[in-house]
Amino acid sequence: MSGFLKRLVAFVIVGLLLGEIVSRVLVLNSDVPRREINQYGIQSYIPNQKGDFKGGAHQWQINQTGWPGPMPDSFDNVVTILGDSFIENFMSPDSHHQNSLMKKEFPNYNFYEAARSGVSFIEAMEISKQLDSLQPKMQIIHLHDSDLRESIVQIQALSDITQVDLESQKIVFGEMKRPGLKLVLYNWKFAYYLFNRFSPSFIRMIHPKPKEAENKKVSDPDFLPQYEALFRYTKSNYKIADKLLVFRPESDSKIVDLATRMGFRTIWLDSKGDPSWTFDYDHHWTSFGHERVALQLSNEIKKRKLLN
Repeated sequence: MSGFLKRLVAFVIVGLLLGEIVSRVLVLNSDVPRREINQYGIQSYIPNQKGDFKGGAHQWQINQTGWPGPMPDSFDNVVTILGDSFIENFMSPDSHHQNSLMKKEFPNYNFYEAARSGVSFIEAMEISKQLDSLQPKMQIIHLHDSDLRESIVQIQALSDITQVDLESQKIVFGEMKRPGLKLVLYNWKFAYYLFNRFSPSFIRMIHPKPKEAENKKVSDPDFLPQYEALFRYTKSNYKIADKLLVFRPESDSKIVDLATRMGFRTIWLDSKGDPSWTFDYDHHWTSFGHERVALQLSNEIKKRKLLN
């Protein structure tokens, strides 16, 4: 029996080693940058990291300020671009990030991205406040209806997302969840591959969603009074004159209209008539999608003469 156990253990160890080698050589997982809580209470990335996207077709980078993508040539005439994973955009090379594409349209300006997966609207406003010292000509904030919903404690308290408590009028900063476990998984590539491959099915198996929960959909227009209160809080606590809110195509018209009525400059992107902007297997924008976003955005900025 002991001989069988030894062979079994040896087989498992060899299998894990081979799995690790294959995972690293074939880049079965996208490398994931490590996060930290910066001096302002915001989750950003540890500066100066690099890694491969799944398949190894391109690399991502975290610059010296802790945000994805390259640094601008200069902070003169700077325009900031803020958002969540759509702007973080690890799925595309640097040449198809919004800062690179917008620079082609406005060569006299420098574009600086500050984006991270999970950024809520109110967290984007907090980040913008820290960037005010750069004296940006404009701060472009890309968002979706869900970024407003996730900003409000009274709708749903989310411990890992920065939110505002509209009753106490205080910001509740997001916490990093299980950083130790994530560090192990991100460095043990084969384990991370197995986790990504099988954990969703395993979680659904042991915690099946009730049918009524599967059929229940969140309707963002139902929260218009809360969104109005969120916009009032934003106007009272942040500079909005230089902000431009860019809503994704699937946003609800009532929410875009509300933001406009509340005094925000808004642009509502439109993907109708185009080939799909998103991947077949993922809802994020492809390189083509990013090009169309940058083109629509730059055309509207020129039309309105928002940048001289």
